[in-house]
Amino acid sequence: MGYAVLVSGAGSNLEALIKAGVGAIEVVVADIECAALAKAKSAGIDTHVVPYQGDRSSFTSEILDVAGDAEALVLAGFMRILGKEAIARFPNRIVNIHPSLLPSFPGLDAVAQALAAGVKVTGATVHFVDELLDHGPIIAQKAVPVLPGDNACSLHKRIQIEEHALYPRVVEALLAGRLSVEGRTVSWS
Repeated sequence: MGYAVLVSGAGSNLEALIKAGVGAIEVVVADIECAALAKAKSAGIDTHVVPYQGDRSSFTSEILDVAGDAEALVLAGFMRILGKEAIARFPNRIVNIHPSLLPSFPGLDAVAQALAAGVKVTGATVHFVDELLDHGPIIAQKAVPVLPGDNACSLHKRIQIEEHALYPRVVEALLAGRLSVEGRTVSWS
């Protein structure tokens, strides 16, 4: 069995998963037409668009229907919050990657938030998804220094380099059953 990847944007993390050959991506689901869908199609992966119509519960149900028999959901630039139905169906089987060292700078524009705060280090975080925004137990993080003269674009490019190395490792461990969660602590075996 494989997993479903949920996307909303350019698809660079999806592309990293495809290139790394991590498991079987059964379907790529987007909430909007986006570049990530073209990357999935060119890799021969089934794609679906499930537009958000303002009702999170119905939207989540449609996503779960499209995910079919997937054993996990992997969010790769997905810009919607899933409903509790997804958490119930995939407990500790939904992962997300975020361009900051959570719990710092959750939500939109994390890179710009980090720059505005004047931090010297930011990075990438992979975490389990729970019912709150960018809140679930942290699986892995990679620090990225903020360099003099950085802007949101230059810093985000360096963060993405780390994301593209980190995310395939985490998804591979998830699919192999090597991640366990106790409270907010994630252990690797």
